[in-house]
Amino acid sequence: MRSAAMDDFVARVREASDILSVVASYVPLKKKGRNYWGCCPFHQEKTPSFSVTPDKGFFYCFGCHAGGNVFKFLSMIENVSYFDAIKMQAEKLGIPLPEREKSDEEIARDRKLDDLRKMMGMAQSFFHNCLLKTRYGEAGLRYFAGRGIGKETIEAFGLGFAPDAFGKLRDGFLKRGVSEKLLLEGGLVTEGRGGVYDRFRNRAMIPIADERGRVVGFGGRVIDDGKPKYLNSPETAIFNKRRLLFGLDRAKSAIRSEGWALLVEGYMDAISLAAAGVGNAVASLGTAFTAEQCRLLLRYTTDICFCYDSDEAGQRATLRALSIVSATGAQARVLIVPDGKDPDEFVRKHGGEAFRELAKQAVPIGKFQIQYALKSNDIRSLDGKNRALRACLPTLRASGAVEQNAYIHYLQSNLGIDEGIIRQELAMYRGDEPAAELRPEPRRQAVRTVDDAVRRAGRVLIRKAWEDAGVAVLAVAELGNEPFPYPLHEQLLRYIAACADQEEEPSEERVAETLGEEAEAELSHALLEETPDKEGLCDDCLQVIRLAQMRAAFEEHRLRADAMEREGNSNFLQELQKSQRIKQEIDQLNNLRQRMDE
Repeated sequence: MRSAAMDDFVARVREASDILSVVASYVPLKKKGRNYWGCCPFHQEKTPSFSVTPDKGFFYCFGCHAGGNVFKFLSMIENVSYFDAIKMQAEKLGIPLPEREKSDEEIARDRKLDDLRKMMGMAQSFFHNCLLKTRYGEAGLRYFAGRGIGKETIEAFGLGFAPDAFGKLRDGFLKRGVSEKLLLEGGLVTEGRGGVYDRFRNRAMIPIADERGRVVGFGGRVIDDGKPKYLNSPETAIFNKRRLLFGLDRAKSAIRSEGWALLVEGYMDAISLAAAGVGNAVASLGTAFTAEQCRLLLRYTTDICFCYDSDEAGQRATLRALSIVSATGAQARVLIVPDGKDPDEFVRKHGGEAFRELAKQAVPIGKFQIQYALKSNDIRSLDGKNRALRACLPTLRASGAVEQNAYIHYLQSNLGIDEGIIRQELAMYRGDEPAAELRPEPRRQAVRTVDDAVRRAGRVLIRKAWEDAGVAVLAVAELGNEPFPYPLHEQLLRYIAACADQEEEPSEERVAETLGEEAEAELSHALLEETPDKEGLCDDCLQVIRLAQMRAAFEEHRLRADAMEREGNSNFLQELQKSQRIKQEIDQLNNLRQRMDE
């Protein structure tokens, strides 16, 4: 339920938000006239049709008709709810969310989450300072230098080093008032026979951030022959490996701008690629690619390129990941690094541009699956041929007609099985439907709309009513007895008139909340249009809409009279008379307009 405190909070965030700077952080814009223009981030286009008007605080795309205020833009670009967009912007601006009465359990939970995040931030600073400002970090700096990682990358990722000691972090944090219980809950220390001691020791430390850039855990990489090679933070209230992707907080902007995401296995792969200028790489956290991680990526792109290690374990992991992506309908590709190298090795040896060229050779998901099936079975034997073909059937079924035909010919030549038999096996195969909850939202499409004088007149009234609610009251009074030609216009005008009755200011948040996305976009369109400053403009617009209403009523009665006459219903004459009276009113109104124009 809305409250005065919440309305005031939203108003404060809106007033403090500069839509131009927010949009420009995602979309390159150029000023033309009073507005700023760029290519729409919500649909594919080459000619800019996306407009931002800073003084009104709205954006609108004339191609796909997305539109709204700064919160609507953030909700669409970040793929979050409208209210989450408001909260995100408030957090950036340092505006606190109004407090509601919480239970003791909720208060305790929020305090613990807050304490854990603060502690993780402290830990990141501790490890980072150990690396750069103490003698303990010399070994870590040598390790990073050996991996081709310089100070610029160390600073960018906040990399650090855990000293080769059992209590450096523990003792320092206890002195600063962090409880042993919180250290254990956050996984920074562990408990053994000898008591509580630091979990991470003599390791290069990689901070793991959530999507919003808050440190929630760590990955520790040994710099000697110790085991395990990588040690992650344990699961905590703020750290869930299934729901996180390393580097996404940094890479999401590049993923959006480049249109695709590169998924690698390890932290060092993602870090080395970023250092070489490949900024759209993210890494899974030592676990198999999960549905939750897939959903995270689908917020930013539907084109995912997998570049796991070239060994057998990496290829099996790729297959498992592809099975998850296949269920979404997203586009997936696979990049195999030559000579059995991983992305980190390749980019250190050949550089970022060479890797980008290599990425162009990524194969579609179907081709990789078929090649793997053929490689994994002894296709010299009849049993091996059968196993390979059965393994390929799901891929064939999920492929489009052109791809499917190409894959069948490929299998025919490699397996030596007649094309007709392959098609017969495919016809008998039945697989599961993709999981609906994983299917990505379809990308918006450019939409052609009929923009006539009636629709333009409605938008003029909406714009004038937004500035002066009395216009909406007048429009509803004069036009409200008949349906409006465009229902969205009627909804917006009635909403503004209702605000006037209740002595409230209309707000775009309420439009989005009560009338929906289309109404919000139409409001943006109306407010962004240039309107001539002409005396009697509102009266002219009312007449245009009134004429459209009368023409619609005339046509309705005429068609009804025709139908009744065909049915032999004598009442058709009454309907005909009604249509004629409306026709006379239309002619009178047209004549009046002509005389006024002369």
